[in-house]
Amino acid sequence: MPPLPHPDADPQPKDAGRAAFRMADTLRKRADFLAAAKARRQGMPAFLLQARLRGDEAGPRIGYTCSKKLGNAVMRNRAKRRLRALAREVLPGRARDGWDYVLVGRPEATVSRDFAAMRAELIAALDKVHRA
Repeated sequence: MPPLPHPDADPQPKDAGRAAFRMADTLRKRADFLAAAKARRQGMPAFLLQARLRGDEAGPRIGYTCSKKLGNAVMRNRAKRRLRALAREVLPGRARDGWDYVLVGRPEATVSRDFAAMRAELIAALDKVHRA
């Protein structure tokens, strides 16, 4: 077995494999979720998108929520994982600075809908929200 290379001789950078963009911050406070719920919204078959313009120039923020109507904790966690994966793919190119976004899961649809269809729906929903 060959010897392991010295850690300083590693040619690969420490952040190799990370995305070239920074993912949006996550909403944590209930007040932010309530403010987004009062702002613009766009319903789609697999989720509801709520979006609000904060008025500052900070980066976009995203929140995820799934009610108990979706099912037990396993189903809610699965739905939120799918929503987070969806946001990771779509938001870096389409989210705008100074906006808060909340993705709300829908019973039955968020867990079972085709992911490619959900991606297309999120792109359309973002376009509609930003146009309004």
